Amino acid sequence: MNIGRAVMRVRLAGMSVRIRVATVEDAPRVVEVYVDSWNAGFTGLMPPIAVDEGRIRRWATDLADERNTWWVAEIDGSIAGLAGIGPSRDPVDPRLGELDTMAVDPAHWRAGIGTALMQTALEALASTYPQAILWTLAGYDQGQRFYESTGWHLDGNTRDDGHQVSYRHDLSGG
Repeated sequence: MNIGRAVMRVRLAGMSVRIRVATVEDAPRVVEVYVDSWNAGFTGLMPPIAVDEGRIRRWATDLADERNTWWVAEIDGSIAGLAGIGPSRDPVDPRLGELDTMAVDPAHWRAGIGTALMQTALEALASTYPQAILWTLAGYDQGQRFYESTGWHLDGNTRDDGHQVSYRHDLSGG
């Protein structure tokens, strides 16, 4: 999926944010942001994770996978957040896109970076799919409030013995 190759600049809370397509070279910093966001956001829900070479290699592979599109948000040249989309993996449905991952460095939470990344992801998804899905942890109230504020709705589906819930987003404009 090669959607959204353009660079976008947005002004948020007095700072200039550059949103661009992620590259394999971004993997080390992407992992740092992902790990910091995971550990801060999932406290009490999931065990902490760490930055390591294996995780960096896995992310480099994911960032290079042409079935998906990944963006990073940069502030002063440093990655502060990321988002990725692709075709739905669960359920497999060619009419359904998926928001794979959304993570923002906790130092930049509530500054609008997540919203700008979400808008980028939703616009790209809407160019290919009439509907999108995302999976998140049950009980992840902060994330769920964010998803709902950006137009996502719980759809009643669960997996992993109820530890994950799914949200849907109608992208058809109807």
